[in-house]
Amino acid sequence: MLAVSTAAYVTGCGTPGAPLPPSLKLPDPVTNLAAVRTGNQVLLTWTMPKKNTDKMLIKGNIPVRVCRKEGSGACETVPANLSFPPAAKATFTEMLPAKLASGAPRPLSYSVELLSPHGRSAGPSNAAHVLAGEAPAAVAGLSSKLRKEGVVLSWTAAESGDRTTVIRLHRKLLTPQANSAASSKSQQRLLAPSKEPLEQTLLVDSPTQPGRALDSSIRFGQTYEYRAQRVARVVVDGEPVELAGPLSDPIRVEAIDTFPPAVPTGLAAVATAADSATGPSIDLSWLPVSEADLAGYAVYRREGDTSDSPWQRISPAQPVVGPAFHDAQVQPGHTYRYAVTAIDQLGHESTRSAEAEETVPNP
Repeated sequence: MLAVSTAAYVTGCGTPGAPLPPSLKLPDPVTNLAAVRTGNQVLLTWTMPKKNTDKMLIKGNIPVRVCRKEGSGACETVPANLSFPPAAKATFTEMLPAKLASGAPRPLSYSVELLSPHGRSAGPSNAAHVLAGEAPAAVAGLSSKLRKEGVVLSWTAAESGDRTTVIRLHRKLLTPQANSAASSKSQQRLLAPSKEPLEQTLLVDSPTQPGRALDSSIRFGQTYEYRAQRVARVVVDGEPVELAGPLSDPIRVEAIDTFPPAVPTGLAAVATAADSATGPSIDLSWLPVSEADLAGYAVYRREGDTSDSPWQRISPAQPVVGPAFHDAQVQPGHTYRYAVTAIDQLGHESTRSAEAEETVPNP
């Protein structure tokens, strides 16, 4: 009996539990699919998973199926024989069919499915969007004019009624050495200007002035290169998707500052009669000119109540720093006319302000 009982006990311990479901070996879906259209080619990029839906490491290459959908239509499989190893940085490039490379810009979405050895998948990837249709035409007639407020760029405007395209300007700094020198000189200032980036893109969306834009972010003393391209924009799933046309020929702009400061305004003159301590004088004041490169002001005077007398500069050779001046070289009973100018750090001087007239009282 003992031997039989022992045998029964041992046999009972080896009884298997409930059977486990077989693994389907489905690769985890892709979550970072991205798509970029350049010309009539679409480049897809994504990362292959390391594990399957059973949290087991995948061994061997994983077959990939690419799907393309125009608008809200059905998803079409893109003919391709693709497979990639686990964790690989995968890419796929498609030349758009003629029907998708023509016509108006419209949404086109891609997804990828990763297949098990039995041809099954755990579902499609995230959708990556581009635009089908013909790319916008090249920008023609790009030109520039330098103004005090910045670079005015002009080009041949698109046909009226085209509201899907905007202009993107590509600006390149051609004088990084000058940029570095300007930054080093300004290090001792409390508010030193930030270093200018070598390349910038500026989006122009101005229906009121088609074919024209102002780049007011330039810095005088630098040289820039501009190129422009038309960009179609369509909102897909709440996000703008773009289709860019070719870049225009470049133009070069040397931002040389030849512009004087703004003319001072608000000039006022107040006379003070002579007393026992001081002689007669006239105090001038005006509104300050708010320009970053302002060096100061010059004060001009002429005597008499007619415009026949010549203007004479009465302020020192160095510009007056503040918007005020004390003129003690006056005579009682005489009438004087004043005007002021603004001078920048390069010595450019504005035209004279509106005149202010004052008569010194007699003692």
